[in-house]
Amino acid sequence: MKKIFLVALVVLFSSSIYSQKKKVVKPVATKTTAGLAKVDNLVAEIKSGNFQITINENGKPKDAIIIKSVDAKFAPTDCKLTSFTANGAKLYLLVWSEKTTTKTDLKTENIVTINSQVYDLATKTQVFSNFQTTNNITEKVFLDKLKNASETQERIRREGFEFILNADSSITQKNKTQENKWIYDAKEVKYNDAKKKK
Repeated sequence: MKKIFLVALVVLFSSSIYSQKKKVVKPVATKTTAGLAKVDNLVAEIKSGNFQITINENGKPKDAIIIKSVDAKFAPTDCKLTSFTANGAKLYLLVWSEKTTTKTDLKTENIVTINSQVYDLATKTQVFSNFQTTNNITEKVFLDKLKNASETQERIRREGFEFILNADSSITQKNKTQENKWIYDAKEVKYNDAKKKK
């Protein structure tokens, strides 16, 4: 009787172990090599040490426009690639931001640069380039020669121009003191100053 009871107990115990649910193994996320921005058959990406616009044909890379050489630390953000038509020519606007931080014991600078570049794909030519830099500075300033008293001061320094692509495909650049307007000339394959064209 004891043997039957032990056998039954072992069978019940074994079946309860095997009937437990198996753990679900989640797949580990792998780093994708997808582009930073896409439009039409173009992909903005970092490849072989270059930040570039890759031109695909039938889903495979055919050619590339090199924007600039970069190192492993290069990490563009807010990357956008759009197409538009200016005076009959199809153009592409690539916009991206670069962020850097410089820090010392007394000063921290958070710098954001927004880059805007326009390309003519037919000639693989950059037809316009713009940058706008905003530098947020936080600095500890001493109020006396003996450095006994101090205060933290914050200020913003801007360089370059705000970039605006208008509905008519002209470009406007603005800052506090100046405004420039540019019109695309398809024959010259470049943007020209609108004032000179009048």
